Amino acid sequence: MKAVRFHEYGDPAVLRYEDVELPAPGAGQVRIRVAGTSFNSVDGNIRGGFMQGPIPVQLPHTPGLDVAGTVDALGEGVDGLAVGDPVVGFLPMDKPGAAAEYVLAPAEVLAAAPKSVPLADAAALPLVGLTAYQALFDHGHLTAGQRVLINGAGGAVGGYAVQLAGNAGAHVIATASPRSAAAVGEAGADEVVDHTAGRVTDAVTEPVDVVLNLAPVAPEQLAALVTLVRPGGVLVNTTVWMPAPSDEARDVRGIDLFVRGDGEQLAKLVAQVDSGELHVDVAERVPLAELAALHTRAAEGAVHGKVVVVPSAA
Repeated sequence: MKAVRFHEYGDPAVLRYEDVELPAPGAGQVRIRVAGTSFNSVDGNIRGGFMQGPIPVQLPHTPGLDVAGTVDALGEGVDGLAVGDPVVGFLPMDKPGAAAEYVLAPAEVLAAAPKSVPLADAAALPLVGLTAYQALFDHGHLTAGQRVLINGAGGAVGGYAVQLAGNAGAHVIATASPRSAAAVGEAGADEVVDHTAGRVTDAVTEPVDVVLNLAPVAPEQLAALVTLVRPGGVLVNTTVWMPAPSDEARDVRGIDLFVRGDGEQLAKLVAQVDSGELHVDVAERVPLAELAALHTRAAEGAVHGKVVVVPSAA
């Protein structure tokens, strides 16, 4: 099969489009014929060698944490799936990814693919959707009627977080730049704060129950967001290179989120997609053979929105 791999860490030029042996599923695994994967910013960090501590991949490594495709073969002990089933999943971050024509996945991270979007486009959902879901509900314990501040809502995770929080009945305050403000509003934010026009802490005048930080802000800016949280509330931070601050005196918890694969949670997201409550937004589709060029554009800051990567054979 064809796959993109890097044999050493480095800039996007280390990515090679090459022939790789077709993998065989082991116990509990499923082989998937890939219809699409997606680009995530962490892909560039892994390729560059900046994540060797938390994500120790084995070289040569195939990137691509999201997968959408059809079940091609089943390993021993896999129940509830059949060859030909369309599925989506968030793959283990330290294992070979889906920038390939076929990939192996643990059965438990998979969910039936949404029926309302093209199969390849469903690859835009798993990692960012699960990040938003786990931040808001597993860690933030967000419920109807609460107030949530989503800092850095203009990205892919933010788009899902705004929708999910709104669907849960929360009052959603979202920060965004002027470029993404309209999209954040369309996603359902009740208030949109232009974080380029002044301090977020000046714009948010009433306490919130949950802060979800998705932005690479300075440590002092992140610490300032804690002051917006009511006593007993929580700040969930996804920029894991900077620990989440807390305020023990007011019982405000700071939590660093490490997203995990979860087929049951992903199935809930898929159900919202198919009911029309959750919109999957794809900015562009790129052939697998051009993945290195996509990494280059991303490193230059020239990629906006979610990009799906499609094997030529798909």
